[in-house]
Amino acid sequence: MPARLTATLATASWLVVASLFTAGVTLAQTNAPSVGSPSEPPSPALLESLSRVMAAPDGFEDAFDAQVWLLDMQSRLARRQPEAYPSRHDRLALLERIHAEARRAQLPPELVLALIDVESRFRPNAVSSAGALGLMQVMPFWKAEIGRPQDDLHDIDTNLRYGCTILAHYLARERGDWTQALARYNGSLGRTVYPEQVMQAWFTRWWVDR
Repeated sequence: MPARLTATLATASWLVVASLFTAGVTLAQTNAPSVGSPSEPPSPALLESLSRVMAAPDGFEDAFDAQVWLLDMQSRLARRQPEAYPSRHDRLALLERIHAEARRAQLPPELVLALIDVESRFRPNAVSSAGALGLMQVMPFWKAEIGRPQDDLHDIDTNLRYGCTILAHYLARERGDWTQALARYNGSLGRTVYPEQVMQAWFTRWWVDR
Protein backbone atom coordinates (compact mmCIF):
# COMPACT_ATOMS: atom_id res chain seq x y z
CA MET A 1 0.00 0.00 0.00
CA PRO A 2 1.46 3.43 -0.93
CA ALA A 3 2.84 5.43 2.00
CA ARG A 4 0.53 8.39 1.25
CA LEU A 5 -2.60 6.21 1.37
CA THR A 6 -1.38 4.38 4.48
CA ALA A 7 -0.86 7.67 6.29
CA THR A 8 -4.22 8.97 5.14
CA LEU A 9 -6.00 5.81 6.30
CA ALA A 10 -4.24 5.94 9.66
CA THR A 11 -5.36 9.52 10.16
CA ALA A 12 -8.90 8.68 9.10
CA SER A 13 -8.98 5.67 11.41
CA TRP A 14 -7.99 7.86 14.34
CA LEU A 15 -10.75 10.32 13.43
CA VAL A 16 -13.31 7.52 13.40
CA VAL A 17 -12.28 6.25 16.82
CA ALA A 18 -12.28 9.75 18.27
CA SER A 19 -15.71 10.46 16.85
CA LEU A 20 -17.20 7.32 18.35
CA PHE A 21 -16.19 8.39 21.84
CA THR A 22 -16.74 12.13 21.60
CA ALA A 23 -19.60 12.67 19.21
CA GLY A 24 -21.55 9.41 19.08
CA VAL A 25 -21.34 9.26 15.30
CA THR A 26 -23.89 6.93 13.69
CA LEU A 27 -24.19 5.58 10.21
CA ALA A 28 -27.54 7.26 9.53
CA GLN A 29 -27.63 9.35 6.39
CA THR A 30 -26.71 12.95 7.12
CA ASN A 31 -28.88 15.94 6.28
CA ALA A 32 -26.05 17.53 4.31
CA PRO A 33 -26.73 17.27 0.57
CA SER A 34 -24.52 14.82 -1.30
CA VAL A 35 -22.81 15.18 -4.62
CA GLY A 36 -24.81 17.98 -5.46
CA SER A 37 -24.50 21.07 -3.46
CA PRO A 38 -20.76 21.63 -3.66
CA SER A 39 -19.32 24.54 -1.74
CA GLU A 40 -18.07 25.96 -5.03
CA PRO A 41 -19.07 25.66 -8.71
CA PRO A 42 -17.94 22.46 -10.47
CA SER A 43 -14.59 22.93 -12.14
CA PRO A 44 -14.25 22.68 -15.94
CA ALA A 45 -11.89 19.73 -15.44
CA LEU A 46 -14.52 17.80 -13.48
CA LEU A 47 -17.26 18.58 -16.00
CA GLU A 48 -15.02 17.49 -18.89
CA SER A 49 -14.09 14.28 -17.10
CA LEU A 50 -17.70 13.47 -16.27
CA SER A 51 -18.85 14.20 -19.82
CA ARG A 52 -16.12 11.99 -21.28
CA VAL A 53 -16.65 9.02 -18.99
CA MET A 54 -20.43 9.05 -19.41
CA ALA A 55 -19.88 8.45 -23.12
CA ALA A 56 -17.30 5.68 -22.62
CA PRO A 57 -18.08 2.03 -23.36
CA ASP A 58 -18.50 -0.45 -20.53
CA GLY A 59 -15.63 -2.65 -19.44
CA PHE A 60 -14.66 -5.05 -16.65
CA GLU A 61 -11.14 -6.32 -16.01
CA ASP A 62 -9.52 -8.86 -13.67
CA ALA A 63 -12.49 -11.22 -13.83
CA PHE A 64 -11.00 -13.94 -11.58
CA ASP A 65 -10.06 -11.55 -8.77
CA ALA A 66 -13.41 -9.84 -9.14
CA GLN A 67 -15.26 -13.14 -8.72
CA VAL A 68 -13.42 -13.87 -5.47
CA TRP A 69 -14.27 -10.37 -4.28
CA LEU A 70 -17.90 -10.72 -5.34
CA LEU A 71 -18.44 -13.91 -3.36
CA ASP A 72 -17.09 -12.26 -0.22
CA MET A 73 -19.01 -9.02 -0.64
CA GLN A 74 -22.34 -10.61 -1.50
CA SER A 75 -22.42 -12.33 1.88
CA ARG A 76 -21.71 -9.00 3.59
CA LEU A 77 -24.43 -7.28 1.57
CA ALA A 78 -26.88 -10.04 2.49
CA ARG A 79 -26.31 -9.24 6.16
CA ARG A 80 -26.47 -5.50 5.63
CA GLN A 81 -29.44 -5.20 3.27
CA PRO A 82 -31.46 -8.43 3.06
CA GLU A 83 -34.72 -6.72 2.08
CA ALA A 84 -33.66 -4.86 -1.08
CA TYR A 85 -31.53 -7.72 -2.44
CA PRO A 86 -33.04 -10.98 -1.16
CA SER A 87 -31.44 -13.25 -3.76
CA ARG A 88 -27.79 -14.08 -4.23
CA HIS A 89 -28.17 -13.38 -7.94
CA ASP A 90 -29.41 -9.84 -7.31
CA ARG A 91 -26.59 -9.12 -4.89
CA LEU A 92 -23.92 -10.40 -7.26
CA ALA A 93 -25.35 -8.39 -10.15
CA LEU A 94 -25.28 -5.18 -8.13
CA LEU A 95 -21.80 -5.79 -6.76
CA GLU A 96 -20.39 -6.56 -10.20
CA ARG A 97 -21.59 -3.16 -11.40
CA ILE A 98 -20.19 -1.38 -8.36
CA HIS A 99 -16.85 -3.13 -8.77
CA ALA A 100 -16.63 -2.27 -12.46
CA GLU A 101 -17.40 1.43 -11.98
CA ALA A 102 -15.08 1.76 -8.99
CA ARG A 103 -12.23 0.20 -10.96
CA ARG A 104 -12.96 2.40 -13.94
CA ALA A 105 -12.53 5.43 -11.70
CA GLN A 106 -9.49 3.86 -9.96
CA LEU A 107 -11.23 3.85 -6.59
CA PRO A 108 -11.20 1.06 -3.99
CA PRO A 109 -14.47 -0.81 -4.56
CA GLU A 110 -14.84 -1.27 -0.81
CA LEU A 111 -14.72 2.49 -0.27
CA VAL A 112 -17.48 2.93 -2.85
CA LEU A 113 -19.53 0.30 -1.02
CA ALA A 114 -19.05 2.19 2.24
CA LEU A 115 -20.13 5.44 0.64
CA ILE A 116 -23.26 3.83 -0.81
CA ASP A 117 -23.98 2.25 2.56
CA VAL A 118 -23.97 5.67 4.21
CA GLU A 119 -25.68 7.54 1.39
CA SER A 120 -28.58 5.28 0.44
CA ARG A 121 -28.28 1.99 2.31
CA PHE A 122 -28.06 0.41 -1.16
CA ARG A 123 -31.52 1.60 -2.24
CA PRO A 124 -31.37 2.57 -5.95
CA ASN A 125 -34.60 4.60 -5.70
CA ALA A 126 -33.49 6.64 -2.68
CA VAL A 127 -34.26 10.35 -2.77
CA SER A 128 -32.85 12.75 -0.18
CA SER A 129 -34.61 15.79 1.25
CA ALA A 130 -32.33 17.90 -0.98
CA GLY A 131 -33.30 15.96 -4.11
CA ALA A 132 -30.20 13.77 -4.43
CA LEU A 133 -30.96 10.52 -6.23
CA GLY A 134 -29.99 6.88 -6.28
CA LEU A 135 -27.32 4.72 -4.76
CA MET A 136 -24.65 7.43 -4.59
CA GLN A 137 -27.12 10.29 -4.06
CA VAL A 138 -26.26 12.36 -7.12
CA MET A 139 -27.99 15.69 -7.62
CA PRO A 140 -29.84 16.16 -10.96
CA PHE A 141 -28.05 19.43 -11.78
CA TRP A 142 -25.01 17.43 -12.91
CA LYS A 143 -26.91 16.26 -15.98
CA ALA A 144 -27.43 19.80 -17.22
CA GLU A 145 -23.83 20.73 -16.41
CA ILE A 146 -22.47 18.12 -18.83
CA GLY A 147 -25.27 18.33 -21.38
CA ARG A 148 -26.91 14.95 -20.75
CA PRO A 149 -30.47 15.77 -19.63
CA GLN A 150 -31.64 12.34 -20.79
CA ASP A 151 -29.66 10.47 -18.12
CA ASP A 152 -31.69 8.61 -15.48
CA LEU A 153 -29.96 8.93 -12.10
CA HIS A 154 -32.08 6.12 -10.69
CA ASP A 155 -30.48 3.80 -13.24
CA ILE A 156 -27.80 1.96 -11.29
CA ASP A 157 -25.06 2.07 -13.92
CA THR A 158 -25.61 5.75 -14.64
CA ASN A 159 -25.69 6.68 -10.97
CA LEU A 160 -22.53 4.75 -10.20
CA ARG A 161 -20.65 6.29 -13.11
CA TYR A 162 -21.58 9.82 -12.07
CA GLY A 163 -20.78 9.22 -8.40
CA CYS A 164 -17.48 7.40 -8.92
CA THR A 165 -16.24 9.93 -11.47
CA ILE A 166 -17.03 12.86 -9.18
CA LEU A 167 -15.43 11.23 -6.15
CA ALA A 168 -12.29 10.30 -8.11
CA HIS A 169 -11.95 13.89 -9.29
CA TYR A 170 -12.17 15.21 -5.75
CA LEU A 171 -9.66 12.63 -4.53
CA ALA A 172 -7.17 13.71 -7.20
CA ARG A 173 -7.79 17.35 -6.36
CA GLU A 174 -7.11 16.66 -2.68
CA ARG A 175 -3.94 14.67 -3.47
CA GLY A 176 -5.24 11.41 -2.00
CA ASP A 177 -6.74 12.88 1.16
CA TRP A 178 -9.92 10.84 1.67
CA THR A 179 -11.27 13.09 4.41
CA GLN A 180 -11.16 16.17 2.20
CA ALA A 181 -12.37 14.35 -0.91
CA LEU A 182 -15.35 12.83 0.89
CA ALA A 183 -16.25 16.18 2.43
CA ARG A 184 -16.25 17.75 -1.04
CA TYR A 185 -18.40 14.92 -2.35
CA ASN A 186 -20.91 15.52 0.42
CA GLY A 187 -20.82 19.30 0.09
CA SER A 188 -19.54 19.62 3.66
CA LEU A 189 -15.95 20.76 3.14
CA GLY A 190 -14.45 21.89 6.44
CA ARG A 191 -16.45 19.35 8.49
CA THR A 192 -15.47 15.76 9.24
CA VAL A 193 -18.71 14.07 10.33
CA TYR A 194 -19.55 12.68 6.88
CA PRO A 195 -16.00 11.45 6.06
CA GLU A 196 -15.91 9.77 9.47
CA GLN A 197 -19.18 7.98 8.77
CA VAL A 198 -17.93 6.64 5.45
CA MET A 199 -14.56 5.64 6.91
CA GLN A 200 -16.27 3.85 9.79
CA ALA A 201 -18.43 1.89 7.37
CA TRP A 202 -15.35 1.08 5.26
CA PHE A 203 -13.24 -0.18 8.15
CA THR A 204 -15.97 -2.06 10.02
CA ARG A 205 -18.04 -3.61 7.24
CA TRP A 206 -16.33 -3.45 3.84
CA TRP A 207 -12.58 -3.53 4.46
CA VAL A 208 -10.49 -6.16 2.63
CA ASP A 209 -6.87 -6.88 3.50
CA ARG A 210 -4.67 -7.12 0.43
